This record gives sequence, C-alpha cells and structure tokens, in this order.
Amino acid sequence: MTDRDEAPKSVDLSTPNAARMYDYFLGGKDNLAPDRAAAEMVLGIAPQIRFAAQQNRAFLGRAVRYLAEAGIRQFLDIGTGLPTQNNVHQVAHSVVPDASVVYVDNDPVVLAHGRAILAGARNVHIVQADLRRPEEILENPEVRERLDFDRPIAILLVAIVHFLQDADDPEKVVTRFRDALPPGGYFVLSHVCGDALPEAVEPVTEIYRRSSTPIIARGTERIRGLFGDLDLVEPGLVNVSAWRPDTVESKRIAERYAQSYFLAGVARKH
Repeated sequence: MTDRDEAPKSVDLSTPNAARMYDYFLGGKDNLAPDRAAAEMVLGIAPQIRFAAQQNRAFLGRAVRYLAEAGIRQFLDIGTGLPTQNNVHQVAHSVVPDASVVYVDNDPVVLAHGRAILAGARNVHIVQADLRRPEEILENPEVRERLDFDRPIAILLVAIVHFLQDADDPEKVVTRFRDALPPGGYFVLSHVCGDALPEAVEPVTEIYRRSSTPIIARGTERIRGLFGDLDLVEPGLVNVSAWRPDTVESKRIAERYAQSYFLAGVARKH
C-alpha cells in the first residue's frame, strides 16, 4: 500500500498501525508515512528489532515446512498480518499441495489486502475474528467448514500474543487454543521477549501505545508457560533464529545472533 492507495473507510490512516510497521521492518511496501515514522522511532531505540522481525518471519517458514513434512495438512494461522513472501499457504503447499490453510485477523487493512491477494488460491481462506475471543474463531462456521478438529491440526500464534494486554488474560486465551488441539496437533508460538534488551522495553512500548495496537514484551519464563503441558519439539523454546536453521546462512545467523528478542517454539499434543 502507498499513500495514494485507497483503504477501507473504517481505517485510520493517521495512526501508526502495528501490522504495517511490521511490514516496514520486513522491507515491505504495504505501509504509510505514519507507520514508517513510528517504526523508525522504534529502530532508533532498538535497531535489532528489524533483524528480529525478519528472523521471526523465517522461523514461521521453517516451522510450517517442518509441520507439513511431519504430516500436518491443516493450518490455522491467527493474527496473520499483511501478506508477504513465503506465506503459510505457500510454504505448506510446496510440501502438501492440498493442505488447508485458514488465516484469521481482525485488522481491516490486513483483511482487505489478504482477500485481494488470496482470491482464487486453492484451499486458502481468510476470516475476520479477534484473538481475544477464542470461541469467535474456534466456533466460526467458515473455520469449521474448512478445518476438521478431529484430525491433527496446527494452530499458529506467531508474533501476535504480545499484542494481548495483561487485562486480556493471555494465558487464558492461549490455553483455550491449546485445549482445542486434537491429539497429534501442533501449537506454534513466537513472542517478543524483553529479557535481552530491558532498557528498550518501556520506550518501545510507549511508541506502540500510540499506535493502533500496544505491545507487551514478556519474560522468558512467562512465554514458556504459554505452551502449558504440550511437548516442545527440539530445540525447545529458543531465539527465533536458533529454531532448526536449515541453511548454511541461517546456521551462521543462529550462531552469531544469540540474544532472544523473539522467542519461539513448536509443541505437540500427545
């Protein structure tokens, strides 16, 4: 999206938008001047965030490929964000062409772009719903029509739970999604971690408070608790760049950048 592009009438184009700021960090073009200004303010405090966002996206791709190769044929991606390269359905379909993918988001900008880009894509659907209300997603007729919760499914909460405020009770929200997994299902989560750069947490949080969606950086142990009693697959809860790097370059990155600005893990329900 450029400044000249039209947007849904309900969208406030004057307020920085977290999804569009993330798109800017990824080097995308679907962002506006207020988003870029806010993102540059964040980078002025913590320049590592751009790299961490890019590595988080790479983690998503590796996780989806791992799950598809492990036999998962259904993916529920909640808080999908603006479409970019190597989206969940593209990675999944490169392994399993008939995999079913349902994207969920409540951002009108994301929904407008997603529906335009995904129009005609096979076995791919996008639904408007809010993470804070799990039943709105899990009992959505469109979700139920396309995904069979009696068979193994992957639920993805990648770079989204840190937008839940403590008042939203993120543990309760995430538990509901974990409980919805059938045996053999997988849970994928990544979350901004405040442990590695504590001095940046408050100023960065303040910038996001002035955006459409405030952000909450949480500590390692609280993030670990979001996986409940599910079994984390190797290598466990780690920095996004350290989760199963699969190329020479990604392995080099994992060794060089050890600090965890984003923690990530994939867990299985037995």
